[in-house]
Amino acid sequence: MTDSNLLQGPIHDVHVELGATFAPFGGWAMPVSYAGTVGEHTATRTTVGLFDVSHLGKATVRGTGAAAFVNSALTNDLGRIRPGKAQYTLCCTPEGGVIDDLIAYYVGDDEVFLVPNAANTAAVVAELRKVAPESITVTDEHRDYAVFAVQGPKSTEVLAALGLPTEMEYMAYADAEWQGRPVRVCRTGYTGEHGYELLPRWDDAEAVFRALVEQVRSAGGEPAGLGARDTLRTEMGYPLHGHELSVDITPNQARTGWAVGWKKPEFWGKAALEQEKADGPRRTLLGLRALDRGVLRQGQTVLRDGEPVGETTSGTFSPSLKVGIALALLDTDAKLAPGDEVEVDVRGRKLRCTVVKPPFVETNTK
Repeated sequence: MTDSNLLQGPIHDVHVELGATFAPFGGWAMPVSYAGTVGEHTATRTTVGLFDVSHLGKATVRGTGAAAFVNSALTNDLGRIRPGKAQYTLCCTPEGGVIDDLIAYYVGDDEVFLVPNAANTAAVVAELRKVAPESITVTDEHRDYAVFAVQGPKSTEVLAALGLPTEMEYMAYADAEWQGRPVRVCRTGYTGEHGYELLPRWDDAEAVFRALVEQVRSAGGEPAGLGARDTLRTEMGYPLHGHELSVDITPNQARTGWAVGWKKPEFWGKAALEQEKADGPRRTLLGLRALDRGVLRQGQTVLRDGEPVGETTSGTFSPSLKVGIALALLDTDAKLAPGDEVEVDVRGRKLRCTVVKPPFVETNTK
């Protein structure tokens, strides 16, 4: 896809003004960094980082029994939560592969708001529309709302300065207003830090973002781009669709079975996933921490005693640990466990690594 064909978010010009560098991601022109990925990563871990992730999809399922309908399709059990809460869940194929991972906001029994990944929004909407009863509508609202993530130890301070709600439990949300503009505020994020995700209307995005930038910088933080978002989520072992999850990688393999309502009577892919769980997945997602100097990347072969035993799905340099880290799908038959040593083929060089169970650093979300 050429740069001229890339979609732009509601505040692209603001990112240009802030000195962002851009790269394509999910069909969108995304800010990769402003002052540098390591600095933005460190700001998020120590003070606060501000991310524009308006490329994320938005869709509303509305009508009589909408929550029950969504619950019959997606993996997690909406019955575990209540209105005012959000839930991480998966949209699977009949074979158990993952079309997308997304957040479901339980608005009420007759309304569920979904936030899928950018490139998969149309697919998720299409799959739901195929089987939705006449009483239920599935509306693609991709360009109706922006999404800003305020993440880090001082995230509460930033929101409080704007008069936005902060006293909510993890994965809860509140519908609020800022200067007469509606904003949905949720205690979620993708960094492993205490934080919030804000959903203002698309047309209100610039005013809200500029106010956030001012408060984030007052708190000693920085706007942060896609580069820091990736290093932060990799340190936490959070999956990224197309890497740790895909139509060829099941929740059992990706260790996201905790997001599956196994006791529910139905959800897409239930029979296949139950069978795989009973048999044991053929591969399992684990972490790798480099023992030698070097940076790990996606798609590198993992070796044990010279024999292939898996492949990296994501890899980066960890700004927090100052070493290379990776996530990798490892063959179950290899019986690898945390503490075991393997090698990764980095362009012909064997890089020694130790197997770890993510996260690589402490989680502070709650």
